[in-house]
Amino acid sequence: MAECGVCFRHCKLAEGQIGFCGGRIAKNGRVEALNYGRITALALDPIEKKPLARFFPGSMILSVGSFGCNLRCPFCQNNEISWSEQARRSAQTADTIRPEALAELALATRQRGNLGIAFTYNEPLIGYEFVRDTARLAKAKGLKTVLVTNGTAELSVLDALAPYIDAMNIDLKGFTDRYYSQVLGGSRSQVLAFIQAAARSCHVELTTLVVPGENDSEAEMRELSQWVSRLESADGEEIPLHISRFFPRYQMQDRQATDVKTVYRLAEVAREALRFVYTGNC
Repeated sequence: MAECGVCFRHCKLAEGQIGFCGGRIAKNGRVEALNYGRITALALDPIEKKPLARFFPGSMILSVGSFGCNLRCPFCQNNEISWSEQARRSAQTADTIRPEALAELALATRQRGNLGIAFTYNEPLIGYEFVRDTARLAKAKGLKTVLVTNGTAELSVLDALAPYIDAMNIDLKGFTDRYYSQVLGGSRSQVLAFIQAAARSCHVELTTLVVPGENDSEAEMRELSQWVSRLESADGEEIPLHISRFFPRYQMQDRQATDVKTVYRLAEVAREALRFVYTGNC
């Protein structure tokens, strides 16, 4: 058996077995990225869509995604490439690209306002080797590198990536262990540790999707924002927080969208502790 060391699950896999995330496989006695260089999504996006509000605003960035995810968010808007049956099919049909080719493509789109490369759409940390190899090349070419992640990874993964990543948007999906473990299938403690370490290594912004009846109380937002206010950042600035509106998706299509007034109210609560608070999907 080979043990994966990417996230808290530490999947123990027999030869040829694929891990919980769908993106890693046991091969030759070790666990490696099954999704290395296998691309399911590629687009030139505004940097604000990541979302990053205080990192080269007005720029575009080449956004790339693969397949697989180590969480099970029932509201996932990218479930086709994260962890559904479609994701398994994506594993078989995804285009393959080498890090060198992706870095050159990003360089070629500079004339269209491209700043660099964002690893996003699915969970990039489960295929961190491709992120590392591509980001290293991109940095050498003077490109900026961005990671959009759920932050569910061991600090050893962050250590491997940190020298090559300029900015991250990390989901802080809620602030209770119940929500993380029972609804998302994750580990809040691992995410908090990842955020703390990442904030000391590069520009970091956080996103909280407000889901009615799950993480929409003023008390939870107050506790969350106060914790964020105490983070040490690499640039000495306060960490920005994006508070985003939920829409019915995937396995939560029976829920109502978050009331816009709730998002604005929670943003005001967050502003008690934070200077940079942004609302999204409103």
